[in-house]
Amino acid sequence: MEKFWQLLGERTILLDGAMGTELIRAGLPQGGCPELWNVDRPEAVREIHRRYFEAGADAVSTNSFGGNKIKLGSHGLEGRCYELNFAAASIARETKKPGTFVGGSIGPTGKFLKPQGEYEEREFEEAYAVQAEALTAGKVDFLLIETMYDLREALCALRAAKKVSPLPIFVTMTFNRTPRGFFTLMGNGVKQCIREIVDCGGLRAIGANCTLNSSDMVALIQEMKKETSFPLIAQPNAGQPVLAAGDTVTYTQEIDDYVQHIPEIIASGANIIGGCCGTTPEFIRRMAGIIKPS
Repeated sequence: MEKFWQLLGERTILLDGAMGTELIRAGLPQGGCPELWNVDRPEAVREIHRRYFEAGADAVSTNSFGGNKIKLGSHGLEGRCYELNFAAASIARETKKPGTFVGGSIGPTGKFLKPQGEYEEREFEEAYAVQAEALTAGKVDFLLIETMYDLREALCALRAAKKVSPLPIFVTMTFNRTPRGFFTLMGNGVKQCIREIVDCGGLRAIGANCTLNSSDMVALIQEMKKETSFPLIAQPNAGQPVLAAGDTVTYTQEIDDYVQHIPEIIASGANIIGGCCGTTPEFIRRMAGIIKPS
């Protein structure tokens, strides 16, 4: 990662865009398990990574967003957690070029901690530890705990990752914009999230992804910049999902509108930037033209 930090000192680092919507375009059925494709359809996953690197991404995220044991359990695959995450890391690494990087994606369980749900923090930590261990063994360059809508869950993932992995850890929360400001689904504000995640230790970068479009992400990054000196990550959605004819999902923000806000996101303080739901390799190609013009 020495080259990563050196590059970060020179310019904004460009991440990839959405994985899930690209898998659906490749034929993943609605309700299917994306992580299972790491062993059943590795060529499809590999092709998505390849296209993001060709578009100009400096780093891609593994196809392991829902790869924790609890989330995999909804598909009856909890016993294959290590296998599927190790495969995710291996596939992404196969597409790397010199000077590029792979982040191990760690997403939410989809469940809730007590008292809202049935799980103890210990159970979340155990589930995340297996995933983080497998991604690390698969030789990703960093771990990306992302799309966290509950600060307590984000802290569980961070604690688990620290215990089993020596890799740099990044954390991104997902916020809604309300009349009172930006808050997670569980009511966690920006200042609280940053303070408690930083205090937990082991962090190398923090930020936000998903939910917000690129216009709203500007204001959020401005607010986050006031609260921390850590490198900031921004990965906005291409707007909101809309169910179209044939049960296909489209997103409300067109590419021209999306990319016009990228310079302002960077100017507001984002050091690492990419796309989330609805973004494609073409979004990343357009962003690369802004971040690293020839």
